[in-house]
Amino acid sequence: MADPKTYRPKTGEIPTRPGVYKFRDAHRRVIYVGKAKNLRSRLTSYFADPAGLHQRTRTMVMTAAGVEWTVVGSEIEALQLEYTWIKEFDPRFNVRFKDDKSYPYLAVTLGDEVPRAQVMRGKKKKGTKYFGPYTQIWAIRETVDLMLRVFPIRTCSNGVFKRAQQSGRPCLLGYIDKCAAPCVGRISVEDHHRMAENFADFMSGNTGRFLRDLEDKMKAASAALDFEQAAKLRDDLSSLNKALSKSAVVLPDTTDADIFAVADDELEASVQVFHVRGGRIRGQRGWVVEKTDDVDRSELVEQLLQQVYGDAEPSSVPREVLVPDLPTNLEQIAPWLAGRRGSHVDVRVPRRGDKRSLMDTVKQNAEHGLVLHKTRRAGDLTSRSQALQEIQEALDLPDALLRIECFDISHTGGSNVVASMVVFEDGLARKSEYRRFSIRGDAARDDTASMYDVLSRRFQRYLEAEAEALDGRESEAPAKFAYPPNLLVVDGGPPQVSAAVRALSDLGITDVQVCGLAKRLEEVWLPGEEFPVILPRASEGLYLLQRLRDEAHRFAITYHRSRRASAMTRSELEAIPGLGAARQKALLKHFGSVKKIRAASVDALAEVSGVGPKLAETIAETLAGDEE
Repeated sequence: MADPKTYRPKTGEIPTRPGVYKFRDAHRRVIYVGKAKNLRSRLTSYFADPAGLHQRTRTMVMTAAGVEWTVVGSEIEALQLEYTWIKEFDPRFNVRFKDDKSYPYLAVTLGDEVPRAQVMRGKKKKGTKYFGPYTQIWAIRETVDLMLRVFPIRTCSNGVFKRAQQSGRPCLLGYIDKCAAPCVGRISVEDHHRMAENFADFMSGNTGRFLRDLEDKMKAASAALDFEQAAKLRDDLSSLNKALSKSAVVLPDTTDADIFAVADDELEASVQVFHVRGGRIRGQRGWVVEKTDDVDRSELVEQLLQQVYGDAEPSSVPREVLVPDLPTNLEQIAPWLAGRRGSHVDVRVPRRGDKRSLMDTVKQNAEHGLVLHKTRRAGDLTSRSQALQEIQEALDLPDALLRIECFDISHTGGSNVVASMVVFEDGLARKSEYRRFSIRGDAARDDTASMYDVLSRRFQRYLEAEAEALDGRESEAPAKFAYPPNLLVVDGGPPQVSAAVRALSDLGITDVQVCGLAKRLEEVWLPGEEFPVILPRASEGLYLLQRLRDEAHRFAITYHRSRRASAMTRSELEAIPGLGAARQKALLKHFGSVKKIRAASVDALAEVSGVGPKLAETIAETLAGDEE
């Protein structure tokens, strides 16, 4: 832990203007980003009596080794730059509003030539319109099934769509009128796109015109004595009303609002939001976050809005944002949201009426979420802390284990040799920093040579990043491998440990601790020791090391299998005379697999770009001969 006095800037050097600041640790990694109206006032508060700081703030200041700042022209610019840096550097001491699970959305891919309605999770894609989030996938499928009666847009995968185009026959949904079948030309691409836009428009809450249109058509058909058509329109209208009934009407039908509520204690905060569109609840989300600074409710709301709407599409920012407390710097937050939406956004605290009642309901959800989270996580947090403490004491390590890296080698009889690197921070997997390596040449002759090669490459890149920082050539983007571990774990015994120590020693690295975990008896081997360290079988420390090793093994095996499958595929096609890499890629893209290429006719093969009749015959003959 660093002494804040060693890097405290002189008070007179800090400007009094608005700006954004970054705390960095000894390895130049950004660990906290903040903004201030007055940089001097804000930064000097961090170097006051440590006993008066919030626990997490005190830990951050003690972990940091330096602080730097950037002056900006206004508080709105500071708000935007702070969000950009938090997203770019992902500082471990900033509040990060992340879902405890990945919620499913109903997505309509309006950016595609032939849009598709589907269930999606994870990162949002440009050109796709999202509705939700929903708590259950079946709720999405039930809603879509009702909507397809009126808006029969495509829901099939790209593979099914392509096969239908090639065969000229639609899938089952096309035969039962749950799809307009653009794959076989029953509807033009342009008309299908308009239908998808109407589907999205209805889901966005603009329901009135569609319901009125169906009702008018039903009455007209009935007046014309076309009772069959009138009955169909009646059923369509019933389906839409049934879909609407699944989302409760809570506010007047002109209301588009997001309602936030927060329940917190000294260490954590639970956040809930209800998304109301057209007066109906269209989705709900929840987060539980650790407080990493001594923030009050207003500051928490400001950070929440900043992260929720920072990457939001204009259409997903509502006209009203209802919050439990007005955010700090409301005079900057409101115009920033208006800029994201393209028109005015009203940020306020509801005081009475239906909106206040709904806010109370959201708050009850937030309070329940905090209680549930603490019940679930109490044991986990205790066990993680205990595990890290046990490992530190058993291996006699000088520093707390903030970061552990584990390496594993995978191969089949010495071929397709690969390695994996997994990272745990604070006892939890940090998958964004996992890495995988291909190993070739002499380095692939055995496990120790492979381990030496992989660790040499990993820490050589670390040294390069460190040299760039010392030379002032540091990039603002966080470099890969720029942050060393407190503990390096290798899968294996003394030979693998020796190879790891030799790799670090040859690079001049002396501040990284090394150990190995041998599978047979789960022994922990330290460099130069004649006997292993034996951790109790029931210890949390051993369990954490096993999880690390197993995760590294899983990651390596997954990569190895993909490499092996790719090599097998290439070997079959590479044996065909006159078939180069570009044509192999074209064939695989067109048919999807070697099995389907083998089953294809000569005429079908000749339709692929770059494959003529003669080459198609050669491909068919060669693959047929291989099958025999």
